[in-house]
Amino acid sequence: MTWLHRWRHRRQLQRMQLLVLDVDGVLTDGGLWFAANGQLTKRFDVRDGLGIRLLQQTGLQIALLSGGQGGATEVRARQLGIKHCLVGVKDKLKALAGLQRELKIAPADTVFIGDDLNDLAVRPLVGLLVAPADACAPMRHRADMVLRGCGGHGAVRELAEKTLMARDEWSELQFRGWRDRNE
Repeated sequence: MTWLHRWRHRRQLQRMQLLVLDVDGVLTDGGLWFAANGQLTKRFDVRDGLGIRLLQQTGLQIALLSGGQGGATEVRARQLGIKHCLVGVKDKLKALAGLQRELKIAPADTVFIGDDLNDLAVRPLVGLLVAPADACAPMRHRADMVLRGCGGHGAVRELAEKTLMARDEWSELQFRGWRDRNE
């Protein structure tokens, strides 16, 4: 990656007002576990969750946008205080456009992280398209930024740290630690 790309990514992360996350393959590793009674369970990375909380405390809006359903995503969204949890979405482009209108946030101020072909559809509506390391090849090739972390294993936390670094808020957190200020 050239210095120009790094500079552009840094500028986009500085101006970001809305971070939209796909769920399966981004917040999870994409695996689905079913109990004998048919109930779906998913594994979420706790460090990704803290990364989301850190970003929320900077004033960023966080949204989940997923084609999947099953309840686990909604539970995780509630745990993290994510107000915009759009699940069962068939048309991600249309859903994202509606969310941006509702929040009055421009596409240039929106960052999206996704891992698969259905996530490429949002490309026209985001300032920065991000993919985890294990995203499908077309997503990695079209993304503006490919993370080192894999979905469900720290990719979201990595993006959170990059964002906090770009906004000069990471050094103090590393030195003083973090306290939940939303008590």
